[in-house]
Amino acid sequence: MVIDPLARSTDGESVRIAKDVLCAGAGAKICLPEGPEEFARMLARRGHRRPVVIGDDRALLRVVGLLHKERELAGVTVSMVPVGAPAAVALSRTLGVPTDTVAAARAVLDGGERPMDLLTDDSDGIVLGGLRIPSGSEPTRHGHGAYVPGAAPPVDPMDPLDSAGGRGGLVGGVGGHRPWWEPAARTARTALAMLAAPAAGRRTRVPGQRLRIEADGVLLADLDRPVRGVSVVPGGQAGADGARPGPDGVGAGGGGELAEVVVHWPGEGRPVRARARAVTVSGADFHYRADAVVGGPVRRRTWTVQPGAWRLQLPRSG
Repeated sequence: MVIDPLARSTDGESVRIAKDVLCAGAGAKICLPEGPEEFARMLARRGHRRPVVIGDDRALLRVVGLLHKERELAGVTVSMVPVGAPAAVALSRTLGVPTDTVAAARAVLDGGERPMDLLTDDSDGIVLGGLRIPSGSEPTRHGHGAYVPGAAPPVDPMDPLDSAGGRGGLVGGVGGHRPWWEPAARTARTALAMLAAPAAGRRTRVPGQRLRIEADGVLLADLDRPVRGVSVVPGGQAGADGARPGPDGVGAGGGGELAEVVVHWPGEGRPVRARARAVTVSGADFHYRADAVVGGPVRRRTWTVQPGAWRLQLPRSG
C-alpha cells in the first residue's frame, strides 16, 4: 500500500478510512514515501505483493510509469483508491475507479482486474486516459500541470525541486528556510500576473495551430490549414458507465487496439474523426497534455496504442 504524501497532507481522513478498510480485509504493508527515489525504491521492493495506490491521478501515473520503465507493467495488476479534489482524480474516475473511498477500497479487495489500453510515445512516455493538443494553457515545466495565470504553480511533494526554496517558489534562504521578504514578493507577483493575464490572453490568442496529423499514415490535417485542437484517446477501456469520454468531451467508446482521433477546426468546421493504431503529429513547437501532465515543446511526436498493456483492479459488474 503506497500512500502518496500529497494525499496524507490534503485529506488525512480519507487516507485513514482507506487504510482501515484495506487492513481489515487483507494483509497489507504500508509504505509512506517522502520523495521520488523512495517511492521508486518501495515499489521495486514489493515482491509478489499487489501495489495499491492511495492518492490522486499523479500518483497513479507515477506507479504505472515506473512499472512501464521497468518493463514489469504487463505482469502487475494495479489497484487505486483515489484521494484528492475532483479535478485531481478525474482520470481515475474516467478509468472506472470509484471516487468514494470505501467503495474504492472494497473494489481493491473484492473487484476484478481489467485489461486496459494505453498510448506510448517515441520518448517512452505513456498516456492512460487521453491526449490533447494544444495543452490548454502554458505549462509550468515539462511533466507538471499547467496553471492559471495569477495562481501559484501546483506543488508536487514527490519532486525534490518543488519544496521550499525550489522551483515551486522563490529561491533564497538557508537550509530550506524561506526569506522574510518572500510572502510579500509572492503577493506582488501574483497581483501583477492577475492584472496582466487578460491583456496577455488577448495578445496571444490565435485562431489555430498549423500541425501535420497522420493516423496510420493517412493524412488528417496538413500545415496549410490551422487546427483548433486534436484529441487522441486509447480505445478498449470503458469507464463505469460503459463509455469513456475523451479529453475534449468526445465519447471514445470501447474500440480495442485502436485510438480515437478527433481533429477540430477553427470556427464551425466539422471535426475529422479516425481510428488508428499510431498517430503522428508534427509542426512548429507545440505542447500537449497527456493525462494530468503537460509535455513539450516538441516538433514531432508519435503515439502508438498498446492494447491490454496494463491491468487495473475495478469493481465487478453486476
